[in-house]
Amino acid sequence: MLFNRDVLPNRLRIVTETVPHVQSVSVGIWIGTGSRDEDDSNSGISHFIEHMLFKGTEKRTAQQIADEFDSIGGHLNAFTEKEYTCYYAKVLCEHLPIAVDVLGDMLLNSIFDPEEMEREKNVVLEEIKRYEDSPDDLIHDVFARTIWNGHPLGNSVLGNRETVAGLTRDSIIAHLRKYATPENIVVAAAGNLDHSNFVELIGKQFGSLNGTSAPTNQVPPDFRAKSNMTSRPTEQVHFCVGTRGYSQLDENKYTLALIDTALGGGMSSRLFQEIREKRGLVYAIGSYSIGYRESGLFAAYGGTSIENLELVIDLVRGQFENVRKSGLTEKEITRAKNQIRGALVLGQENMTARMIRLGKSELYVRRVVPVDEIIEKVKNVTQDDINRVAEEIFDESTISVAAIGPFDDQKVVMTNE
Repeated sequence: MLFNRDVLPNRLRIVTETVPHVQSVSVGIWIGTGSRDEDDSNSGISHFIEHMLFKGTEKRTAQQIADEFDSIGGHLNAFTEKEYTCYYAKVLCEHLPIAVDVLGDMLLNSIFDPEEMEREKNVVLEEIKRYEDSPDDLIHDVFARTIWNGHPLGNSVLGNRETVAGLTRDSIIAHLRKYATPENIVVAAAGNLDHSNFVELIGKQFGSLNGTSAPTNQVPPDFRAKSNMTSRPTEQVHFCVGTRGYSQLDENKYTLALIDTALGGGMSSRLFQEIREKRGLVYAIGSYSIGYRESGLFAAYGGTSIENLELVIDLVRGQFENVRKSGLTEKEITRAKNQIRGALVLGQENMTARMIRLGKSELYVRRVVPVDEIIEKVKNVTQDDINRVAEEIFDESTISVAAIGPFDDQKVVMTNE
C-alpha cells in the first residue's frame, strides 16, 4: 500500500492511501472542529451544519445531491464527533471526480435556506428525542457529562432543544468561517486512486478557499470522580463505570488498549465471563477507551436490573482493582494483542475504515500512522507497562459511576468510598 501526503498553498492537507487491487475509493472532507468548540449558546451547531450541507447548494438541490450519488451507485454520508466533523463518500474509482465535486459544492456553496433550516430543526429535534429515548446510547453522554461537568467535552454532540431551536443562518455562516478554513481541513482518500490526480482535483475544488481558523479549545478538562443517577422509566438500568484515560498523543494509550481489550473486549473478556457467563446478571457488558486532544476516558458499560445494580457495579470495580493489583496474565496479554492486531488488519479490507484512519491520524498527529507501526507499539507493551497504567487509572478514588434507570421506585446510592 502506498501513502502520500501533500499540502496545498492555502495549507489544506491531503492524505491518500493507494490500494490498486480494489475498484472503489472512499474520500472524506474532515474539519477539525466539533462539539468541543461550542458553548452554551450554540451547542449542537456542528451537528446541525452537518445536516444542512445536504439541503442544497447554489447549483444543486437536496434532491439533486441524492440523485447524483444514487445514479452512480455511490454512498454519501457524514458524522459529527466532539473534535471533528467528516463528510464522506464511497464510489467506484471512475466516479471519484463526481464525489469530489459534490462534496466540495456542499461545503463551499451550501445556501442554508431559512425555510429549509426550520424544517431541519424539527428533524434534529426528533433525533434528540429518539436519542433521549435510547438509554443504552444516552448513558455515554451522561457519563462524559458526569466526569467533565462544565467542560465542552462533556456536552452532547446533538446539543439540546433550546440551542438547536435558536440557531440562525448568520450563526451557521459565522461558525463555518471561523472553523472551516483550509488549515483546519484534511481531505483523506483510500482506494484505487492516483495521488497526483487526486491532489489536482482537490486543488481545483478547494485551492481558492482562504481564511485562518480561530484557536481550538485547548484547555484540558478537570477529571471529576462522582456518581450520577438519572431517573427514567426503563426496564433495565444502563450504567457506565469508569475513570480517566489518555489523550490521542499519549503513548500510554496503547497499554490502555490492551487493558480495555482484556477487561471488556469480547466474549472472552473478564467482564463478560465474570458478570454475564458465570452469574447471568447482564445481557450486555463491555468496555471502551476514547482519546481526545488533551484527555481521554475509560469506561465499562452494561445493563442490568435495578435489584442487581449495586452487585454488578461492585463486580466491575472488583475487576478494575484486580488488574491494578495483579496486572493481566500472560495468556490475557497475548490474546489481547492478537485481538487488536486482528481488528486492525481486518479493518484494512474496508476502504472507508482506511480513509477514517487516515483522516483522524492527520488531524491528531499531522502524519499517517501505518497499521504496522500501531501493531508494533501494541506488541511491545509489557507487563510492567500494564501494571504502571493500571495503578495510575484504577485508583478507587477516581472511579466514577453514571446510570439511567427507574430510581424513583427504588433508592440506589453509589459512592466513591
